[in-house]
Amino acid sequence: MNGADEVVAAAPGGPPPAPLDWKFSQVFGERTAGEEVQEVDIISAIEFDKTGDHLATGDRGGRVVLFERTDTKDHGGSSRRDLERMDYSVSRHPEFRYKTEFQSHEPEFDYLKSLEIEEKINKIRWCQTANGALFLLSTNDKTIKFWKVQEKKVKKVSEMNVDPLKTVANGSVASSSSLSSPKTHLANGGCQSFSSLSNDISFPPGGIPSLRLPQVVTSHETSLVARCRRVYAHAHDYHINSISNNSDGETFISADDLRINLWNLEISSQSFNIVDVKPTNMEDLTEVITSAEFHPTHCNTLAYSSSKGSIRLIDLRQSALCDSHAKLFEEQEAPGARSFFTEIIASISDIKFAKDGRYILSRDYMTLKLWDINMDSGPVTTFQVHEYLRPRLCDLYENDSIFDKFECCLGGDGLRVATGSYRFVFIPCN
Repeated sequence: MNGADEVVAAAPGGPPPAPLDWKFSQVFGERTAGEEVQEVDIISAIEFDKTGDHLATGDRGGRVVLFERTDTKDHGGSSRRDLERMDYSVSRHPEFRYKTEFQSHEPEFDYLKSLEIEEKINKIRWCQTANGALFLLSTNDKTIKFWKVQEKKVKKVSEMNVDPLKTVANGSVASSSSLSSPKTHLANGGCQSFSSLSNDISFPPGGIPSLRLPQVVTSHETSLVARCRRVYAHAHDYHINSISNNSDGETFISADDLRINLWNLEISSQSFNIVDVKPTNMEDLTEVITSAEFHPTHCNTLAYSSSKGSIRLIDLRQSALCDSHAKLFEEQEAPGARSFFTEIIASISDIKFAKDGRYILSRDYMTLKLWDINMDSGPVTTFQVHEYLRPRLCDLYENDSIFDKFECCLGGDGLRVATGSYRFVFIPCN
């Protein structure tokens, strides 16, 4: 996204919230004056976890960088009452610091289709944490990976396990007295005195010193280690545009232009195709899937959007292959308003569920719409984002800017939404 707009939505039955005071907070990364930004360093995906304490970014170079919030750690063990006593503002401005980074994807080549697969990260999704470890999904155009990031104690090689002049009772040490024994046992049960050995063998004064081995010890230092636990590949013929975690914590979906697949996090060898819009004859294709999202609390419900500007809500309990939808959300065209660009600008590029699952936010090229899942007659609210560009649609079509995709998101309180634009400013609206 080239920028972002903030749109303030009033809570149902209540006054609109006060506009936020936007201020510059932090910048990550260093760039000297006049230094050009490399293509591989451009951020292509960004995602907060549910707590807001961790932030993940993915770039065109296939790297994932993690940041963690630091302003809450000093008072992490304090209750809200204790914080109020200390006159500590729980709504203070968040501060983040670099945590770690790892190479998630590498460039690949599909030899069957003679297709080069770039390493650019398309989507990142946080999974449920366990035992202090962080889990997340990352995907490029074809391959999804499941990552575990965990702090581990550093193991170091210490000094040798024994002193040359001392012995230890570890079973591998022989004292000089034992070596000076006049007899040694043979394999057949007999014995032989040292005096019968060759005179070429000589022993140092005091006998052979004890065997010394390096010893590995665990230090108190820790380091973050990222390990790829699963790789989900070879399940999509077209570019993956969405991944979404299920509220059950066990499954997730991945979507491309024509299909949506259901995966189990612990099984990477197979997936289940739950939505397939591919026609028998590709010439009959009229729309494609543009985005898909699981309901935040109902594990059997998900929604996906299409290039025709519609949103379909499906119930996984109805059938294994969800050819039919439970609800359809689309806005009827105004009479006489159809033009050459109508279908292009109506294509939905992103959808998001509100935290409570009651509303769906959708973004097309011109507008941002808020839908109530209990009312499929039309959007509850429509926010005009690019209305000032309507007279220039011809120019935007010629330079392909009209096909740009913008994402959207909702605040944790459900009162504010944000989306991308071509301007580097925030525009609050009531």
